[in-house]
Amino acid sequence: MSATDASGRAAQRTDAADEAEARRLEHEQRLAEAQEERRGARPDWSPLPRRAGLKPNASPLFSLRTPIPARWRWTLAVASFVIPLLIWVTLNALGTIKPMFLPTPVAVFDALAKMIESGELFSDLWATTQRVLLGFGLAILVSVPLGIVMGTFDAGLALFEPVIAMLRYLPASAFIPLLMIWLGLGEPSKVAVLFLGTVFFNTLMIADAVRGVPRSLLDVSYTLGARRGEVLRKVIVPHALPGMIDATRVNAAAAWNFVVVAELINATAGLGLRIMRAQRFTQTDRIFALLIVIGLLGLVIDIALRLLRARVGKWAA
Repeated sequence: MSATDASGRAAQRTDAADEAEARRLEHEQRLAEAQEERRGARPDWSPLPRRAGLKPNASPLFSLRTPIPARWRWTLAVASFVIPLLIWVTLNALGTIKPMFLPTPVAVFDALAKMIESGELFSDLWATTQRVLLGFGLAILVSVPLGIVMGTFDAGLALFEPVIAMLRYLPASAFIPLLMIWLGLGEPSKVAVLFLGTVFFNTLMIADAVRGVPRSLLDVSYTLGARRGEVLRKVIVPHALPGMIDATRVNAAAAWNFVVVAELINATAGLGLRIMRAQRFTQTDRIFALLIVIGLLGLVIDIALRLLRARVGKWAA
């Protein structure tokens, strides 16, 4: 057999193989097209209906997660106070509710002015603020490191979460008889009520904020050579700090709620004590005045914590 015949037969075999491969690919393509046609024929794969898009001139007030102008923001903020005040004035003007149960705004501000002139408002305000700062401050000192441990280590979560999850359902006011026996009738029992009322919730919320740190950040830190302590100090805590401040904002309001209950324990001064004394003599104007003071003070604390969060956590949404 000559070399020419051998090369011719090799070329024929190559051509036959190429042709077979082409037929196989064509067959597979036909199968794929038939499968796509069958899928398109399924009734539950019908195309989505056409819908009109958002109007380009839609107001940002009614758009989802859209920033609004500063002018509208301030207008709505003022309206949130003006509208309840107008409803209050209207109810008094119509005589729907007796003044003994709903005093007029003028009577409330007169009662507030009298408490300011006598000096009792400032002494009560300072006594209450001291209790809140001490009780809630101790709760923060305990809950922050404990929440970091629970949010960072699964062993810490398994050890502490079951008992804390149970204790948070126990009302702080139920501990008052025991606290009076253990700590007496002085300031320690009042501070303990505030501590027990806020520490468990604050711990769990801080643990949730720490668990929200993305795992990818930890992996990148280890890849770049960071040690465990450095990852905790420089990655986990800074990233979770805005969430910790949000938890503090929520539970600071709870602390002010519990202080009224705490001041039932043989208190000699405090806003909660003044509210209870006014209730005995049906002095609803003084009760409203004291509630307004507590609300304004809480609003100031909330704004301060918001500004702190915006300053230390600019990267957070």
